[in-house]
Amino acid sequence: MFVVDDDPSVLRSLERMFQVEGYVVESFAHPRHLLARGPGQRPGCVVMDLRMPELNGLELQEALRREGWKQPIVFISGHGDVPVAVQAMKAGAVDFLPKPFSTEDLLAAVERALAQDRAARAVEEEREALRARFSTLSPRERQVCELVTQGLLNKQIAAMLGTAEQTVRLQRSRVMEKLAVDSVAELVRLMERL
Repeated sequence: MFVVDDDPSVLRSLERMFQVEGYVVESFAHPRHLLARGPGQRPGCVVMDLRMPELNGLELQEALRREGWKQPIVFISGHGDVPVAVQAMKAGAVDFLPKPFSTEDLLAAVERALAQDRAARAVEEEREALRARFSTLSPRERQVCELVTQGLLNKQIAAMLGTAEQTVRLQRSRVMEKLAVDSVAELVRLMERL
């Protein structure tokens, strides 16, 4: 978890509270320090103040996205208004908590953010596994796969590719085996997920 706040007392307080709750915390007193750190690779979230010097929270949110950060964001602010909160949420923030906020509300927002991050990472891991399996296909097997998912029969594929129907049947079988699917319907769903 990453915490960014330019107020040293708030930063220390948040850091202690999250550590007591069992979170691993990295704290930053300036938004540019977080950007210099680089994207986090483990599941987490960013808890940040809205009003900070040089780079406000909305600008930092945009900069993080440009730099490849995927962790969800929870905003905290003593100066937030409805339009700013709406803008933050439209840009992907999980929550926007006005100060003073309760510990329970902040922890609940962080848990929602962490759950969202874990789910997004699980989807991305599944996509990577699918891409890895797909990369094992030969160029011809990829062609056959594409044509099978378009609903073409072996005879039609063979005619399009200028090959024997038996060859297409063999290549189709290899595609199904390499992609670990048992039916054309499964193959179509897998290709949609890719």
